[in-house]
Amino acid sequence: MGTGADALRGSQWYDADAGPLVRPYAVTGGRTEPGPSGARFDLIALVDVAEASDRDAETMLGPEHRALLALCQEETQSVAELAADADLPVGVVRVLLGDLLEGGHVTVSRPVPPAQLPDARILREVIDGLRAL
Repeated sequence: MGTGADALRGSQWYDADAGPLVRPYAVTGGRTEPGPSGARFDLIALVDVAEASDRDAETMLGPEHRALLALCQEETQSVAELAADADLPVGVVRVLLGDLLEGGHVTVSRPVPPAQLPDARILREVIDGLRAL
């Protein structure tokens, strides 16, 4: 058996089309929930880098954590966008975001629950009132 990249290519951890494989449970350390706080991340929840994020502590994070931070650094993104851009399953992204949230590295703006949204009838009345002006 060869060394380095040749040995990896012949192993069970390499796929000819996809490249090196890392299973999702390896990325999250076997966890399926986003941390002890039990934070829930909707697909449309917006994630942004926290202003008071400790840059020194970020070096202690794993590569996937740092990739998510880099994506959020450019602009605020939804959980679904982060999963797509990082090429990770949504469940994995939710667990990693839980770590980042608890570490104070990101802030999350959760969507407004449907029960708190204005009634469609009220919105139509407002539109009709504006048209009447």
